[in-house]
Amino acid sequence: MSDESNGGGGGDDLSGLSGFFFYVFIVHPATAWILKPGRFERKKSITYAIGFLALLAAVKTGMEMQAKGPNHYYLLGVNRNSSPLDIKRRYKKLSLQLHPDKNPNDPDASAKFDRVKKAYDILMDMEFREVYNKFGQDGINSNKRFDETQFFIELGVFYVTWGIMAYVLTLGKRSGLARQWTFTGLIVMLVLEISIMTSRGNPFPSWFFPQNTEYECVWLMHTLFPALMNGCRSIGGYLYVDLEAQTRQLLLALQEQNKDVLLVLRDVQIGVQNIQANGGGGGGGGRLMGANAAATPVVGGSARATPTGKIKELQERLQASNSTVQQAVGQLKSENKSNSNFGFYAMILGYVAFSYIFSS
Repeated sequence: MSDESNGGGGGDDLSGLSGFFFYVFIVHPATAWILKPGRFERKKSITYAIGFLALLAAVKTGMEMQAKGPNHYYLLGVNRNSSPLDIKRRYKKLSLQLHPDKNPNDPDASAKFDRVKKAYDILMDMEFREVYNKFGQDGINSNKRFDETQFFIELGVFYVTWGIMAYVLTLGKRSGLARQWTFTGLIVMLVLEISIMTSRGNPFPSWFFPQNTEYECVWLMHTLFPALMNGCRSIGGYLYVDLEAQTRQLLLALQEQNKDVLLVLRDVQIGVQNIQANGGGGGGGGRLMGANAAATPVVGGSARATPTGKIKELQERLQASNSTVQQAVGQLKSENKSNSNFGFYAMILGYVAFSYIFSS
């Protein structure tokens, strides 16, 4: 891809801003619709949302890359590591094929030939070639050179701006996980950009997109970051678990269970006292009557509470309360296990992948 279709850096800034509003006001509500509780199963909702976001980001980025057109390496059919001799041979072959005299019926023949000639002139000049790799066609047009102070100022402005926007969009307790993911991605992107732009020569392995430049890799990261941020917002909000609310629910369940235990124990105590009062004055006959009273649940056609019945009732109520408590505890454990330290592990994996890909 190339930046010839853009007049300057302002075009890229405007494109990034429009992409940001596109993701915030269109994509985010659509993803929230997919993730609405009860619409799909939990795993299916997350899968559909990730697939939707990835497809949309790929289509949007692909359209922007197509609008930019091929870069100089693609035009000449060479790669970043091609020698001047290889570039010269390839140019001679293309110039013969695309020369306007050999394509009289093609109205764009002259423009195609001029683009190839321009690409050849830039890539044959090692100084221009380095500028083109780092800053694209805009760097050639403005005769830009790498200045460390200016680079870090521009870098700071970009990342501070996006950091503030990401922080504002992820305010609140519900967005804690999304904020963690977003800033992890922002830090990884910052490290990658500094490594790419401050390296001398080609920072990529020969097999890693051999016809793309450092400028295009940075542009791609900047373009995809709004999609990453809004994806983190949507999915992070969906996976959010209010631990305080669950803890309150657990404590309330325990409190209700304690009340049930106390009430049933009081009823049992009252029943035992009644039995002792009814059978306490009659010796063995009283004891027999007490035993019959304890064993006989019905007197005069009406149900009569017995200690045995109260104990069974206590057991049933305790089992019901325990099931509620166990469910709340299980949710707490499962959510903590799935969500804890995700950003930390993601950063470690990103660092390992970065070291492996770009190690010399």
